[in-house]
Amino acid sequence: MTAQDWPKAVLFDLDGTLIDSAPDLHAALNETLESYGEPPFTLEAVTRMIGAGVPKLIERAYAALDKDLDPATRDRIVDRFLKIYEPRSTELTTLYAGASEVTRGLKAEGRRIGVVTNKPGHATGEILRHFGLFDLMDVVVGGDAGPAKKPEPGLLLKACDDLGLSPADVLFVGDSENDVRAAKAAGIAVVVVIGGYTTLSPEELSADANAGSLADVPGLFAVLR
Repeated sequence: MTAQDWPKAVLFDLDGTLIDSAPDLHAALNETLESYGEPPFTLEAVTRMIGAGVPKLIERAYAALDKDLDPATRDRIVDRFLKIYEPRSTELTTLYAGASEVTRGLKAEGRRIGVVTNKPGHATGEILRHFGLFDLMDVVVGGDAGPAKKPEPGLLLKACDDLGLSPADVLFVGDSENDVRAAKAAGIAVVVVIGGYTTLSPEELSADANAGSLADVPGLFAVLR
């Protein structure tokens, strides 16, 4: 493989990387909490809770409320949240600048592209369809695909298997510590797009490279290779 051929595939995280979903997650979480008699959170507070999947979002919300949450109760609340969130998952959600152009440009170059996210697969597919990206994707792996969610490497390794590619042939683009840890554990090069859902600095994230925006990602290929 020549330097110009790498990466053969670019995989993207969804929330905080391709889409700004925090407003819809915020609204759905507050509606869920209200149904249990709990007070609402600000958008900023919920944005800090995003990452590692819906069960972790619920756990973080109840921890912030200083309330204990056993696994069975958490799972019931997760189910209620998903019933509220999935029908409205694109009401306030927007694509980040460059998401459409970059994914289409990579596809036009002959590279394969995909999404690997902790979000459930059905919701992921609906969001990608809404924004006209689903048909571009060569692989979509949601958090309910089987392997443990990021920061574990399993979802990324499944995407590589589905594509028939070695991790060394792939680049992952994310925004958070979960993305970096998962990619490194999978042996996949990782770029962090600054400004996503993390409280850590770019230095603390320790990705292989940082991008100021999605549009900057293709320009990093030569450096990373």
